[in-house]
Amino acid sequence: MPSNELLRVEHLKKYFPIKTGLLKHKYVQAVEDVNLFINRGETLGLVGESGCGKTTLGRAILRLHEPTAGKIIYDGVDITHEKMLPYRRKMQIIFQDPSASLDPRMTVGEIVGEAIDIHRLADNKSDRTKRVQQLLIQVGLNSEHSNRYPHEFSGGQQQRIGIARALAVEPEFIVCDEPVSALDVSIQSQIVNMLEDMQSEMGLTYLFIAHDLSVVKHISNRIGVMYLGNMVELGKSNEVYRHALHPYTQTLLSAVPIPDPRVSRDRKRIVLQGDIPSPMNPPSGCRFHTRCPYAIPRCTEEVPEWRELAPEHYAACHIL
Repeated sequence: MPSNELLRVEHLKKYFPIKTGLLKHKYVQAVEDVNLFINRGETLGLVGESGCGKTTLGRAILRLHEPTAGKIIYDGVDITHEKMLPYRRKMQIIFQDPSASLDPRMTVGEIVGEAIDIHRLADNKSDRTKRVQQLLIQVGLNSEHSNRYPHEFSGGQQQRIGIARALAVEPEFIVCDEPVSALDVSIQSQIVNMLEDMQSEMGLTYLFIAHDLSVVKHISNRIGVMYLGNMVELGKSNEVYRHALHPYTQTLLSAVPIPDPRVSRDRKRIVLQGDIPSPMNPPSGCRFHTRCPYAIPRCTEEVPEWRELAPEHYAACHIL
């Protein structure tokens, strides 16, 4: 394994059982046979429609959801079945909705300091208080805010508290689960810029999950595209934007707004037909074939192979 590779996921699957009757179960195939790697200090952006499995993949990597199958290799160690407490310091998450992820009964100081207590990172109460205040200042809040409760803050400030909580254990890798989607546009840029600054200062590695392609392009070194639990394309950000290979990626990019009306008029918009199939009963073969404008008979029968079609540019499609 290359020395700069921090995380590798091999053939990862996550199914959720749903009881449909007495002793009968169906499964939601949320993540299906995903392969990816993330290098130290980089940001891998993960995009796709709502319900495509992005968040489930991020949580399965952290084993907040136990994988159904596959491997999670962190810093050269297969952690798929390891005890996770030693790795909780190294791997953290920033949740999408800060108002739902912060305990309303705890003060900000208690929320940020909880992980410090669990991992015994402070020698005494005074040291703990000092660490909490430093973290709040680091994310752009006032150190005196530690005695206040989450409901006393705006959405953007609440997300900063969530970021401070993630940073409290000095992690190496952070899953950013749509960290700006619930915020105003003006606040989004502040949070994204802060995440970038922290990455350069602390050498952090991010898996940045989002559905806003413009945000992902801004912050990511590489981009992965998911559809109905499958990874369909993965490559360097500029390469994916300029030379998208998979028809689904091309569709997503055609929907990104362009400020220049003349360029926007000349651009071909790809409109998909039909709805996203249910992950409880996904299509056979390529999962995208029911909506793909280029589908051929082979697509309905055979799952496309995940291939490297250009240097560090991967895709899974029969027509490529």
